[in-house]
Parts: sequence; C-alpha cells; structure tokens
Amino acid sequence: MMPDLGKYAVAVLLAYGASLVLLAGLVWASIRRGARVRAQLHTIEARRSAAAAQPPAATDATQGKGARVHG
Repeated sequence: MMPDLGKYAVAVLLAYGASLVLLAGLVWASIRRGARVRAQLHTIEARRSAAAAQPPAATDATQGKGARVHG
C-alpha cells in the first residue's frame, strides 16, 4: 500500500506526521476560538436584551429641570 520511498522514507514520513500534527492543532485552535467567541457573543446579546427590557432612565431634560428660562 505504501510506495517505496527509498532512503527518503524517514524524512517524508516525518514531514507527513508534522503536517498532520499542525493541521490538527489548527482545527483544535479554530474550534476553541469559535466556542470562546460564541460565549462572548451570548454575553453581549444577553446584556443588550436586558438593557432593552428596562425603560430608559429619566434625565434632567425629560423632567424639565434643565430647561432655561429666558426673561
């Protein structure tokens, strides 16, 4: 099944092995980062929905305390 690599067999197999290890590391890092970003997004969306559910706080301008009187 495996082709005859001659005197380069060790070097070629090590290169294949290193490539597979690096690819596996990249896949693992991508999945891990995706989970972290998904968790951050969930936190941000929860904050936004909680803020949207609360009525806006009254300010001085909406209560008339900051109005100027010209006179």
